[in-house]
Amino acid sequence: MGFINTAALDDLARRLADSVPQSLRALGRDLEGNFKAVLQAQLSKLDLVTRQDFDVQTALLARAREQLAALEKRLAELEAKTPAP
Repeated sequence: MGFINTAALDDLARRLADSVPQSLRALGRDLEGNFKAVLQAQLSKLDLVTRQDFDVQTALLARAREQLAALEKRLAELEAKTPAP
């Protein structure tokens, strides 16, 4: 789970802990730690990829689209040169 921004997760856990009523805030860090653990557990169940993997796949898709466009153009040129039956 190293690809999840832990600072953002800490911030979210802190905000959740701050949203708890004042009477329960005495639990403080324990509550914040529990929120963080629950968030990490739930996020680990998601089918997520790293930003790097996403960027690599995006680049591969762009390259495949370029190749497809070039092949479609070449096919159109060949069809134009071939006499109709």
